Amino acid sequence: MSASTAVAIVLAGLSTTLTNVAYLREHDAAAALPVLSMRRPLHSARLLLADRSWLLGFGMETAGFLLYAAALALASLSLVQSINAGGIGVLAYVSARVSGRQLGRRALTGVIVSVVGLLALAVSLVGGSGAGGHGSTTAILLWLGVSAGVAVIVVLLGRPLLGTAVAAGAAGGIFFSIGDISTKLATQGGVRTAFIVTLILGYALGTALLQLGYQAGGALTVAGLATLLTNALPIAAGTIVLEERVPSGAFGVLRVLAFGAVTAGAFLLASPKDQPTSGNTGETGFPP
Repeated sequence: MSASTAVAIVLAGLSTTLTNVAYLREHDAAAALPVLSMRRPLHSARLLLADRSWLLGFGMETAGFLLYAAALALASLSLVQSINAGGIGVLAYVSARVSGRQLGRRALTGVIVSVVGLLALAVSLVGGSGAGGHGSTTAILLWLGVSAGVAVIVVLLGRPLLGTAVAAGAAGGIFFSIGDISTKLATQGGVRTAFIVTLILGYALGTALLQLGYQAGGALTVAGLATLLTNALPIAAGTIVLEERVPSGAFGVLRVLAFGAVTAGAFLLASPKDQPTSGNTGETGFPP
């Protein structure tokens, strides 16, 4: 392992820890605010920006992103995301400690399955390249476009089927994955610096959706789902569209099993019994 890869791993570890602690602070702050709404974006933004606790959480998340971007400049997207994926464990532990409550059996099982899957995913990357690939810009744009379309469908159809918290967490995670992939592309320089546009859009929409989800459900459900998708999708994108080398043999099989475990963990975390964490139960914040 090269020195740059080792530094990238350290930076990614610091990034995921800081980011997931920030998610919890943002959750507690957003849950205490008046109802936020996608139909009143400027009003909702003013409410968030006027809250010092939320601003501190957002500042921590921003610092985590800067560490993440530095890690991506040194190593492949798949490698950095596999380290960041461990954030679900950090999120679960800190969430339980802060709330003073034990995790329910379903949530605990989801966390364990997810962490095992993500660790297996990290092991499967041993046979891959540390430097990453370049990929086709056309394929990348198609991936980002389809991801955005799926996120919109999740917002529109997922809320009545799965609930606001789950729909917001899942859609927010997909938009964050667009931002993460775009960050890697922007660090490649040249023409790909233009991906800063999709970077900003992805993170902005992901952040907005998470705040709505925080008012409807627990931090582990909302941010947990977002974290899983934010990491699993870029790892898949690294292999499929950025052409990062796929391990062969047992490592390749392990990667497939790991994705299955992550998917199962996401299903368990998406508990339909999740209750709102604040009194804002009248309006969902989503367009009708």
